Amino acid sequence: MASTIVAPPAARGHSALAQLTITELRLLCRGRNRVGFIVSAGLPLLLLIIFGAIHSFGKPVKAYDGLTTFDMYVPILLVFAMTMLAVLTMPTVLASYRELGVLRRLKTTPAGPVRVLVAQLAVKLAAAAVTVIAILAVARIGYGIAAPRQLGGFVVAGLLATAALMAIGLCIAAVASTGNVARGIGAILFYLMMFFAGLWLPIPNMPPALQHISHATPLGAAVPALGNAMLGHWPTGLQLLTLAVYAAAFGLAATRLFRWE
Repeated sequence: MASTIVAPPAARGHSALAQLTITELRLLCRGRNRVGFIVSAGLPLLLLIIFGAIHSFGKPVKAYDGLTTFDMYVPILLVFAMTMLAVLTMPTVLASYRELGVLRRLKTTPAGPVRVLVAQLAVKLAAAAVTVIAILAVARIGYGIAAPRQLGGFVVAGLLATAALMAIGLCIAAVASTGNVARGIGAILFYLMMFFAGLWLPIPNMPPALQHISHATPLGAAVPALGNAMLGHWPTGLQLLTLAVYAAAFGLAATRLFRWE
């Protein structure tokens, strides 16, 4: 059950949004929502350390164009963290707010419920950025993985991937009646999308038919896009277009379906 947000009656415009954003940030860091953030940030870092300790993961693989298995898993773990925040944590919080009547009560205040969504998106985007930087830093300092060589392409791919995932998360929050339902839907989608991201079987190892399906999924497009940027190449137009289409389609669906009470 999420903590209740109470917007100050005097809040107006940007000050109301700032207050809500600060409140959401406090809930993320110190409230009951902090567990989701700790798991979202800590689990991919733990997996990174485990994979780095596996000796065979450090050997170049011909099927990966001379990259190591560990190299392949760094972008996978980046989208792992993004997906946990956007598809598991955020929908559960928003559905719980609706279930508890928080969104309905905010309708009567100057803050308004729309700003809760904006505050949630802003906080989750900041949390995703911090987690991505932490993963890259550990990979660089601990295991010698180079920082993204095509920084512009990496940022564009990361922002589009985050936008697509958050749009999917908002759709889950829109249709879920309770926080537990949102958590269940998010978990199913999380494991399905992570399969096509290559968590259990890297995309180059998949049969050709599965590879084509993977490239048409949001994470199947995000992983090679981020991987290309890390190697110094700009992500392909198809990868970026795929992510943009998911962001637009699910964003529109969330706008149409979202209920405040």
